[in-house]
Amino acid sequence: MRPIRHARTANAVSPLRSYTLIELLVVVMVMGIAAAIVAPAIGGADPLRVQTSVRAIASDIMFAQSDAVAYQERRAVVFDLENNRYSVVEVLGNEIDPIADAVFRVGAQDQRYVVELSDLSDDGARLLAVDFDESSVLIFDELGGPVLDATSDEAGSGGFIDVGTEETRFRVSVEPYTGRVTVIRLTGE
Repeated sequence: MRPIRHARTANAVSPLRSYTLIELLVVVMVMGIAAAIVAPAIGGADPLRVQTSVRAIASDIMFAQSDAVAYQERRAVVFDLENNRYSVVEVLGNEIDPIADAVFRVGAQDQRYVVELSDLSDDGARLLAVDFDESSVLIFDELGGPVLDATSDEAGSGGFIDVGTEETRFRVSVEPYTGRVTVIRLTGE
């Protein structure tokens, strides 16, 4: 049986389809409305950018704590507000040198665990305040609990780090005894 052929053959030329001016105007209007909705959301992304720095700080504190437990040696996180950076260091004696005693970190400059907040994001997030028993140094003992100082076995009272910009501020808190890390938003939408 032969297939039925339609009037249109393979050699027939079909008319070209193009867009009308009205269709193009509708597309441009829809894109304009979408841009008007999305543009304010992009400008209000400040809290999301600051969260990059906050997450890195919380993660590095937990790293220092777990490293202290894993190696059964004291570790500290030294915060430098003036230079907007912090270091994860080995506690080797009474004095803590945030550069010379920095823990080894693959891929870091000079292989030292020194974190510049300006390297985390270009949003201008800053270390705004630090208080660990009236110090800018958080020290973990061999069990992962915060202690008062490099040689003391007395439990520290925990503390906090405030991080943010003019519009947005977060607090990273470290609890006494357990060293549990929590984050709350202090200001900003």
